[in-house]
Amino acid sequence: LMDEGSFREYDARVEHRCTDFGMDANRPAGDGVVTGHGKIFGRQAYVFSQDFTVFGGSLSAAYAAKICKVMDEALRVGAPVIGLNDSGGARIQEGVDSLGGYADIFQRNVLASGVIPQISVIMGPCAGGAVYSPAMTDFLFMVDHTSYMFVTGPAVVKAVTHEEVSHEKLGGSRTHASVSGVAHGTFPNDVEALLGIREFFTYLPLSNTAPAAVLPTTDTRSRRTTQLD
Repeated sequence: LMDEGSFREYDARVEHRCTDFGMDANRPAGDGVVTGHGKIFGRQAYVFSQDFTVFGGSLSAAYAAKICKVMDEALRVGAPVIGLNDSGGARIQEGVDSLGGYADIFQRNVLASGVIPQISVIMGPCAGGAVYSPAMTDFLFMVDHTSYMFVTGPAVVKAVTHEEVSHEKLGGSRTHASVSGVAHGTFPNDVEALLGIREFFTYLPLSNTAPAAVLPTTDTRSRRTTQLD
């Protein structure tokens, strides 16, 4: 996603602070989210990327603080925030601390709205709190057949309503791009998604006070377009 050699990571050694349910014996560095800043085609951007292999990408208080830090920095500098989302939602072992972390992120989504571009890419199965924040951002993209967005999954829907529904129909990319309207676009795979976001980024201003992006072109302004005749 970022230009080669431009990414600078924040808080790579941060660990969660939970001691309940045996969590004190498992404290992976970074706590399941990579955050930092870098450049895309030479322009500043802030990014966070969730890691589903660490506690299912679930959000802890420390995890939320890392995301809030890059959002605060992006607002201060005046640069877009890009979130690569792959999370099962709140980390249940931390209870209300995890939910409080989501509240902090939502608050920053509101403060950043209309000030800096906020871009979300759903790159895996996301549920609960993990989909509320992306839905509040300016632009949301999904990956076909591997990404899902729902408040709760098909198993809970069946238990409550006795309705059987697939992951794809309940919260797949086609559902959100063509029915709910939550997603603004889809990509066939992860690589195409990252390359597509790089290109999409070039069309955006860095903030509400920055000029629109200007790209060099060899197309002359006096070229006639006969198709419009």
